[in-house]
Amino acid sequence: MLDSQTGSREIASIDYLEFYVDDLDQAAFTWVDQYGFTVAGSGGSADHRSLALRQGDITLVLTEPTSDHHPASAYLLEHGDGVADIALRTTDVEATFRAAVAGGAEVVRRPVRHGGPGPSVTAAIGGFGDVVHTLVERPAGAGPGLPVGFRAALKTGETRPDAAALQQVDHIAVCLTAGSLLPTVDHYRRILGFRDIFKERISVGAQVMESTVVQSGSGAVTLTLIEPDESAQPGQIDEFLKSHQGAGVQHVAFSSPDVVRTVRVLGRRGVPFLTTPPAYYDLLGERVHLPDAKVESLRATNVLVDENAEGQLFQIFTASTHPRHTIFFEIIERQGAGTFGSANIKALYEAVERERTGQRGPLR
Repeated sequence: MLDSQTGSREIASIDYLEFYVDDLDQAAFTWVDQYGFTVAGSGGSADHRSLALRQGDITLVLTEPTSDHHPASAYLLEHGDGVADIALRTTDVEATFRAAVAGGAEVVRRPVRHGGPGPSVTAAIGGFGDVVHTLVERPAGAGPGLPVGFRAALKTGETRPDAAALQQVDHIAVCLTAGSLLPTVDHYRRILGFRDIFKERISVGAQVMESTVVQSGSGAVTLTLIEPDESAQPGQIDEFLKSHQGAGVQHVAFSSPDVVRTVRVLGRRGVPFLTTPPAYYDLLGERVHLPDAKVESLRATNVLVDENAEGQLFQIFTASTHPRHTIFFEIIERQGAGTFGSANIKALYEAVERERTGQRGPLR
C-alpha cells in the first residue's frame, strides 16, 4: 500500500512477539518442553535478560527485567506475564514510521540504523493498551531473524520426532475496553493502513461482545479486536480487562498443517486444552461436510470446525495457565478458509465460559 504524502507503509509480516515474563527460566521451559520451540538466541543488559525462541516462522522473545528501570518491571506489576510488543517487519522503517506518526501514532522510539547482523533499521510506535509495535527492517530476502543486540545460539535444538509443527502466527486476539473498538479499528487504518475484513456480534448466554478483525495490506498480520457490550451482563471479556487491568492480548493463534496431530503431540507434553460438549459433534453434520472418521478424530481431540465457500477451518484453544487466567493460545489449521468461522467464535467463548464458571453442559 502506498500513501502519496507519507510514502510506503506496507507491513510484510510479524517479525517477532515479545512477552514480558516474571520468570524467564520457567517461561522458556514451558515453550521449549511443552510447545516444542528451540532457543535461537539470547540478549540482555544490566536491566534485563532475554531469550529468543523459534519454531517454523514463529519467533518469540521472552524478557525478564532485572531492574526496576526496565519497562517490563512496570508492565508485570500492572498486567502479569503477557505480550508487550508485536514487532512488525516492513521494507522501509523510516517511511512506515513517518506514515504512522502522521496518522496519529504515539512515538515510542524514533528510527535507528544498526550495523552488523540483525535488523538494519528499527523504530517503535504505540499500539493498544501498553502493547507497542517495534518496526523492523531486514535485508531483502532475509528469513526469521533476531532482535537488535541478540547473540545467535551456537547450536539450536534439533527437530524432535514428535514435533508440534507450528508454522506461523495466524492472528492475535485483543480485548479492548468498552467503547474503544471503533476508535482502535480507525487507529490501525490510519497508522498502518490496515483494513477491517470481518465483523461479528457474539452472544454467549446473557453476555454480548463486539468483534472486528483488522488486517495488514499484505494479509500476513491479523488482529481480532474485541470489546464487551456494556448493555449486556458482564462476562469473560470484562473479567479479562479487570484481571489484566486494561486492554491487552487475549490469545495468540499459531497455524499448523494438521491440527489433530499437533493437539495430540502437545497434549502428551502437558498442554491443557479447552473441551467441547459432545453435542457439538453430534450436530456437526448439519453444517459441515466431513467423513465420519474425521468427525471422530475431531471429537477425540476437541477440535472445532467450520466451513465456507473457500474451504474449511479447524481450531482449538488452550486453557489459560496464567495466574490471572488471562492469556491463552490457539492452534488453527486452514484448508482454504480465510475467515474465522462464526460458529467457532461462539463455540470458543462458550468453552471459555464453561471453564470460567465450572459449567459442564451447554450454556443457556
